[in-house]
Order: sequence, then structure tokens, then C-alpha cells
Amino acid sequence: MTDTRLTAQSRADALDRLRRSVSPGQELDVLIIGGGITGAGIALDAASRGLSTAIVEAQDWAEGTSSRSSKLVHGGLRYLQMLDFKLVTEALAERDLLLTELAPHLVRPIPFLYPIRHRVWERAFVGAGIMLYDILATLRRGRRALPWHRHLGRRGVAAAFADLSPSAAVGAIEYWDANVDDARYVVTVLRTAKEHGAIEASRTQVVELTRDAGGTVIGAVLEVLDTGELIPVRARAVISSTGVWTEESQALAGTEGGLRVLASKGIHIVVPRERIKGEVGLILQTPTSVLFVIPWSRYWVIGTTDTPWSQDFTHPTATSADIDYVIGQANAVLEHPIDRTDVVGTWAGLRPLLQPGTIQGTASAKISREHTVASAAPGLTVIAGGKFTTYRIMARDAVDFALGEAAHTMPSVTRNLPLVGAAGLADAERELRASSAEFGWNEALLDHLLHRYGANVLDILELVRASRDLAQPLVHAPAYLRAEIVYAVTHEGALHLDDIMARRTRMVYEYADEASAALDEVAEMAGPLLGWDADTREHELEVYRATAAADAAAATEPDDESAARVRGVAPDIVPMAH
Repeated sequence: MTDTRLTAQSRADALDRLRRSVSPGQELDVLIIGGGITGAGIALDAASRGLSTAIVEAQDWAEGTSSRSSKLVHGGLRYLQMLDFKLVTEALAERDLLLTELAPHLVRPIPFLYPIRHRVWERAFVGAGIMLYDILATLRRGRRALPWHRHLGRRGVAAAFADLSPSAAVGAIEYWDANVDDARYVVTVLRTAKEHGAIEASRTQVVELTRDAGGTVIGAVLEVLDTGELIPVRARAVISSTGVWTEESQALAGTEGGLRVLASKGIHIVVPRERIKGEVGLILQTPTSVLFVIPWSRYWVIGTTDTPWSQDFTHPTATSADIDYVIGQANAVLEHPIDRTDVVGTWAGLRPLLQPGTIQGTASAKISREHTVASAAPGLTVIAGGKFTTYRIMARDAVDFALGEAAHTMPSVTRNLPLVGAAGLADAERELRASSAEFGWNEALLDHLLHRYGANVLDILELVRASRDLAQPLVHAPAYLRAEIVYAVTHEGALHLDDIMARRTRMVYEYADEASAALDEVAEMAGPLLGWDADTREHELEVYRATAAADAAAATEPDDESAARVRGVAPDIVPMAH
């Protein structure tokens, strides 16, 4: 089996392969720009078809939108209001596929309550919509993945969500969707793509798209951001999946064609689980968006917002007004209101909102309601829009489009391709449980490990058996084992402290001051594995602490402009090229 580990060495090997792509016979079939969920999905789709595939990302994997979502895998209940049955059916099919076959370890069922304020007409209207939602989910062949919805009266609501104010609902409808750790999912897709031969390099930015005399894009120039090295690359097809950076990326080809994308900011807050008494999630209609109150392990995730963003795309920031808005909307239905002192973490992400039509000069386009694939220039395919749930469909469409007629002879196979950690899940769980007493691990920790790693939890067991101290939790972030920090570096491509704290784990949101108290212990384990000397270690610590302070200061600002200015004071651990 091909090695699935992402490491500093695998990145170095990937850069070597990229350097060789300009040699005769070494040209890549596909070069993918952007390491979010769409780019990762494209890498897996292309590599699993047998294409020589490379993916590069200017920051860490999933550092942008794909680590800052509502962390839901859902069918798009709101699209039923638009009568878009095809889209909802497609999303529901993908949701159930992820739950049952492709990633049952990473995607978990979660019940939601839709509160009802009017006993007769609203229950009938909303109930009919959710009934249709469930019926559309049954159109997929195979065993139904989630329970049917059910109607609840006041007593049932109180049992499911004790802190829902009696004045907020006369009853509710309970229905099911699913949640996911978005950043971990992206890394898992990338590891699966690597298993199929994809080469992958983070902190590597495309600074130029190269064209031949006829104007066809034939490759790119990459900048290795930590060294400044420029690497020319040749590829038969280039696919850009850069989200809110779409217009900037396609402009590197020197063309005026392509897609139009605007950025919209959505923020979430994190509140300790014990602060709100409830066993299920809530979905609420607000004046400007949908608000979710989502139970997640040790805390609640509450969001989101939907506001235009015109500041720096790299560091979207929650403002004081954003946080107060989310708190206010939640308090409208909570029996025991929350306040700013209850918020232990926040995050802000940018949605790439696809605008109607394409830029003049775009040769062709494949458009759905949610995403568009277009040719910004000959040899350059651009994809934008979509949502996390349907990433696999988007990836298939992008590769099909780039291949043209050749796609008929090498179709997508990802429909039947489980991600790493899915195969052998039951056997791995049995071994984990059999070993739990040896290390003193409780049921909550076992569930934590299985949800994060699936069958790859056996790698964690191997680490702790080789070094017993790795079986212990972090002193200042006890939800995580020391072994998980090592694993982030040795298997999941973490190169910096922020990669570990914000995306391989969720410590940045779960503990006060972005878990700064845990930094020394994390650096103590990660540093030797990454070859840090004393100066590098100190620099990593300083940058992380400066970022945490800037994030905290930005969250006190009243508007996006001032928050972005305050956040921009903090240095980047590896600055992007401009």
C-alpha cells in the first residue's frame, strides 16, 4: 500500500517531483491550485483516475474557508424553499454516502430541533417541508442512513433541549443531519489522494501561470514560501480551486476571463457544553441568516452570520458586533441567556459567493445552482461556489471538464472510494477498547479518538506503546493526548504550531487565550520532529502568541475595517507572496 503520511519529508519529495516536471517525459497531467476541500477532492478524483497529479497550497491545508465552516454535512434544507429538488436530492445522497461508506468515522449523525411557534399552520407547513426532505433522502439506494423526523410537543422539547425557553416554541420538529471536523476531513482526503499517487506541497504558492505562444496555460511558477525558491512546473491541465481568491488566481494567467466571486463573512462562537442544557442541536431562522446551535463534544458551536467582506482574505475576523449579534439571536430562544464571558472561542470564515455569469471572454462553463466550472483560459480550469457536502461532485465536475472528451475513457471512481481510516473501522474499535484499560482511557476519550482517526487509531496505539508518556493528556489541554501532537507532525503534514493548534486539533477554539497555556508542551514535542533549533522554537511561540493577542483585540472592535487593522498587526509564520 502506498504511504499515506504527510510529513515535512513528503513535502520535500513533492517539491523535488515538481522540479522534475519540466524535464522531458516528466510533465504532470494535472496541477491543482488550492488546498481546501474542493482542491483536496480534485486531487483525489484525478489521482484515483490514474492521472499524475500535484496539489499546492499557499498556506496550511484547509487554512481558509475549509476550516472555518459550520462543520455540518447537510442536504440543504433551505433549498427546498427555492423548490430546488435536484440540488437537495444530490446533497442528501452525498451526505448519506459520507455517513455510511466514504467517511463514517469523520461524519457523524446529529439531531436538530426546528422550534414551532404556531401550533397549527406552522407545524403543518414546516412539517411538510421536513417530510419532503426525508423522502428525498430515501431516493438513494441502500439502507437509510438517518432516522425519520418526528413531531414533538412541549414535553418532548423540554426533554430534548431543557434550556429552550417555553416562550420560544409550542413544540418542535426533530430531524437529522450530520457534522464533521472540516479541517481534519480535508487532511484525510489529501492523505487518501497521496495513497493514489498525488504529490502535495503546502506553503507553496503559485505566483505565475505560464502560457505557450498560442496562449494555452501549460504550467506555473511556484514560490516555496519558507525558502523563497521559485520552481517552474509543467502540466497538461491546471485547475484552480482557490475560493475567495478565485479572481486573483485566474488573473495570474494574464487573461480577463473566468468567474466572478464575492466574499461573505460568517462567524461562530464556542460556548462550554455545560453552559447550555440540551441534547440536540437547534436551527433558527434569523433576520439575516440561519442560526445553528450545535452540540459538539465538550462545547456548543453557535453561528452563523452572513455579511459582505472586503478586507484581507487571509485573516477574516469576528468583530464585537458579530459576536453580540450571535449571542443576541441565541438568547432570543434560550431560557438562561449567555453573555460574552461564556464565549471561549470564535472563528470567522469567508464564503466564496459565485456571481451570475462569467467574465467576458470565458470560453465555456458548466454551471449548477451551487458551483460553476469554467475555462478562464485554454488549459486553465476554474471552479468556484459549492458547499462542503457536495465537494466530491464538484471535484468530479472539475476533472471531467479539464479532461474534456478523455473523461469518458477514465471516469471518476470516488463514489466507491472510502477515505483512509474508514476501512477496518470495526476491528480498530475493538482493539482500541481492548487496550483502553492499559492506558486508563475513558469512554469519552475513546469516542474522541475514533471520531478523529477511525481505523488510523491503530497508529496512535503504536505511538503510545512505543513511548508510554504519549498516552497522557496534555497538561493544559487535557482533551488531547500527547500522541496526537506527534501524529499531527508524523502523519498529517503539520509544519508549524498554528497548524497543530488550529487545524489538526481544535485547541485554538476550545481553551482560553487560544490555548496559549499548552504551547510550550506542544512545541516541546513538535519541535524535535520538525528540526527546530532554539531560535525557531522561540519564533514559533512568539508568532502564535502575537496572533492570539491580535485575535482577541480584533474581537473588541466594532467593525470589519478596524478589526482587520488590529488583526493585521500580528506577523504570519510564513508570509504569502504578493
